[in-house]
Amino acid sequence: MTRSFHWLIVSLLLVSAGLLLVAHKHFSLGYPLNPGEIEESWTAEARLVVIPDRGPVKVELTLPRVTPGLGLLRENFISRGYGLTTDSDRWDRRAVWAVRRASQRQLLYYSGVFYADRGEEEFAPAPTYPDVPDLPEPFATAMQSVVDDVRRQSADIASFAAEMVARINSPSPSEEMALFLGSPEYRDNPVRIARTLLAGARIPTEQVNGFTLTATERRAHPERLLAVHNGRQWLFFDPQTGRQGLPENFLIWWRGEQPVVTVEGAELRELTWSIRRNELGALDLAEQRAVRHGAWAAKSSLLELPVQAQAVYAVLLLVPIGGFIMVLMRNVVGLRSFGTFMPVLVALAFRETGLWGGLVLFSVVVGCGLALRFYLERLRLLLVPRLTAVLIIVVALMVVLSLASHQVGWEVGLSVGLFPMVIIAMVIERMSIVWEERGPHEALIEAAGTALIATMAFFMMTRESIQHLVFVFPELLLTVLGLTLLMGRYSGYRLAELIRFHRLAKEL
Repeated sequence: MTRSFHWLIVSLLLVSAGLLLVAHKHFSLGYPLNPGEIEESWTAEARLVVIPDRGPVKVELTLPRVTPGLGLLRENFISRGYGLTTDSDRWDRRAVWAVRRASQRQLLYYSGVFYADRGEEEFAPAPTYPDVPDLPEPFATAMQSVVDDVRRQSADIASFAAEMVARINSPSPSEEMALFLGSPEYRDNPVRIARTLLAGARIPTEQVNGFTLTATERRAHPERLLAVHNGRQWLFFDPQTGRQGLPENFLIWWRGEQPVVTVEGAELRELTWSIRRNELGALDLAEQRAVRHGAWAAKSSLLELPVQAQAVYAVLLLVPIGGFIMVLMRNVVGLRSFGTFMPVLVALAFRETGLWGGLVLFSVVVGCGLALRFYLERLRLLLVPRLTAVLIIVVALMVVLSLASHQVGWEVGLSVGLFPMVIIAMVIERMSIVWEERGPHEALIEAAGTALIATMAFFMMTRESIQHLVFVFPELLLTVLGLTLLMGRYSGYRLAELIRFHRLAKEL
């Protein structure tokens, strides 16, 4: 493998690795690419009114466990005077409130906050094939007749279930279907009819009870869906319309025909449901989602650090961005500057003072410091004492400018102390050397180049979107590193050279 090929492979691998990690965090875990993004969430609440019989009371409420497309962010229980325990397994959860003796009306509350989560798919275990129901006549004969007729007009389990639901809701049902529709046991319960008839074909089914989380509802009412297992996955059908598919943002609260609440030693006087739509920050929601799924992003996120450390890294991660801007400005555009990283550090100082105020303060401090540096040259000092003297002069100039700006009401001058003093001292020293060795023209050009690169870096480093991306997706540093390596072997013409020699190229 040649060196050029090795360099290209390493650079492209770094760029691709950074972009792939960012894409995974965004599409799989929902980390937002833009700051301030908002995602929907919903609060679902159950309110129970219990009237005790002046003795021990035990109340059991089935809780949401698994819903395809939804995840549980947090939940709260309110049960004044009652003990609370929760029993759960992979598919079911129950809250149990209990008290030794109760004599007054009691309110019990459960509320959960749910959000869109693509991680959940199955809501129940794979079932076994049911036995054919043992129905009395004439229901058994009617069931067999309907099953045989539907089987002839269907191709698979999905079409079989859809045809069965369509016949149940037909405005002119057959005599066999009318027998079930008119029976007190099945009347006004199309899900029970469908489950009985599908069991006649030994097709596994389940009744699903829940709510569609679409808008704020002060009083919500549970909806029933029919779930059919085709041997590979659960299929959902609306028992009223026959439409296949789970409605968007449908919260499965409990399964089966059994009641959602059981009460011992008391009377359940009232059970009400309510749904409320909320808005949450997409970044906070993504963090909760990553923690819930045990993703690597939850453990490697900078948001897990203390706030003080987060503030430090929020600035530190911008330095590579400024460094890449400097690479473009020097290697592609052809600008010259004092030192390699000096423009980036000056740009960091501009973040505190603002651009125009920082440029004015930078020019004043460097100009005054340069004049005093030339005076120190006459004293023929050694390098270290001379640099120390320049540093002292820079600090003194900062103090004077801060006091003067405060007197005239220009508060930007108070931020001059945030400039990196050593960096400005080095700028003054470097500019004076260039002035003496290559003349004032070259010194001014490099000073202007330093200010221009710092300005470009400032604009990139202060964009809210850039700050958000590098902090939430520090993996982008791999991409920046790869792009820097790609630029590292660029030896073509620079933009400044093309402009400089444009007239010569015309003459040739």
